[in-house]
Amino acid sequence: MEQRRRIRPANLANKLRQIRLVLGLSQSELLRRLDAEELMHYGRISDYELGKREPALWILLAYARVAGIHLEDLVDDNISLPTDLPGNVVYTNTKPTHRRR
Repeated sequence: MEQRRRIRPANLANKLRQIRLVLGLSQSELLRRLDAEELMHYGRISDYELGKREPALWILLAYARVAGIHLEDLVDDNISLPTDLPGNVVYTNTKPTHRRR
């Protein structure tokens, strides 16, 4: 059976870096805002921004929430990030869903 590779969004790493820089956050501060500091080292943020690793879906959702944007804005290469961050998307009644099984 042929195994297919998943296509990575080409602009994802740059968008993740742009979010952190525009919000004026260090990698450690961003990790806290993502509510992931107990699950990973802040160096993982660098790996995401350099395109060395692709974030899990729950991390991408956390980025979208922190930035006030739709998840689609992050993963669709045909959509640019809003010029003003945080954006105007408001997530209500949300809690991180990053439990390991």
